[in-house]
Amino acid sequence: MRICVFGAGAIGGLLGAELALAGVDVTLIARGPHLAAMRKDGLRLIRDGQTRMARPAMTDNPAEAGPQDAVIVTLKAHSVPSVVPALAQLMGPETTLVSAVNGVPWWYFYGLDGPNRDHRLASVDPGNVQWDGIGPDRVIGCVVYPAAEVIEPGIVKHIEGDRFILGEPDGSRSDRATKLSQALIAGSFKAPVRPRIRDDIWVKLWGNVAFNPISALTGGTLEGICEDGETRAVARAVMIEAQRVGEALGIKFPIDVERRIDGAQAVGAHKTSMLQDLEAGRPMEIDALVTAVGEMGRLVGVETPTLDLVLALVRQRARTAGCYPQ
Repeated sequence: MRICVFGAGAIGGLLGAELALAGVDVTLIARGPHLAAMRKDGLRLIRDGQTRMARPAMTDNPAEAGPQDAVIVTLKAHSVPSVVPALAQLMGPETTLVSAVNGVPWWYFYGLDGPNRDHRLASVDPGNVQWDGIGPDRVIGCVVYPAAEVIEPGIVKHIEGDRFILGEPDGSRSDRATKLSQALIAGSFKAPVRPRIRDDIWVKLWGNVAFNPISALTGGTLEGICEDGETRAVARAVMIEAQRVGEALGIKFPIDVERRIDGAQAVGAHKTSMLQDLEAGRPMEIDALVTAVGEMGRLVGVETPTLDLVLALVRQRARTAGCYPQ
């Protein structure tokens, strides 16, 4: 199975290294100093206290890699539309695209039973660039739970987590999903194929929609936001609104909101990805994590006043910092 990981940063590097070490035919699409360091010294992965070196194929030119069996996209959601032409160079007639991207995916309504079947989300796919340029029929959903970081060019450190939950939009246990799961399992990951991938998307999104923007606005960690009664109340209000949106779309939430908040608190003094991006001056994943939930709320007639307020504030904060389009 030929697999390309498009975006070989922290998560992409973790995936690429483990797949290569397991003997999978894998190619990384990377760029800049990180690519230069990997070409020179290999890709070094620090995991479980051990440092291992992998030498997957790597390039900054997708045309060199050619058509793949599967392309795993590990970019931030806002970065994907601009690389659709590059992704097309990796696509053969049967190529699968694995959407390992945080937040609400652009293909969310593809094939979904009900009045919103095949609805296109402007907040995460402006101009339908991905829907038309990739095609939702190619997609397998993926919810990413590992955390990793590029500690210096060419070196990726695994922090925690080993699950990549997979699922077909139509809920089937397809041959392509099974083969991909087997490849990830060979790479020392847990990769269950779930029949209701949208439920799994919402389990992770439920926390991100609240804690990410609140942390960017306050500078607070997960522990700090949850322990403070006032910010905990804001997070709860956003999550309750998001839950109503999800339930209107047929989502089943496995726990109540207080247990979900307690779970976030238990993570400890962790900075969310949105706060990390703000502090580093990088573009923030506001639209996939927050804007899309409000858009879906309007679609199903669920009001989200607290979410809309937090969204307006975090957008302004991000614009002021140069981390969101004007």
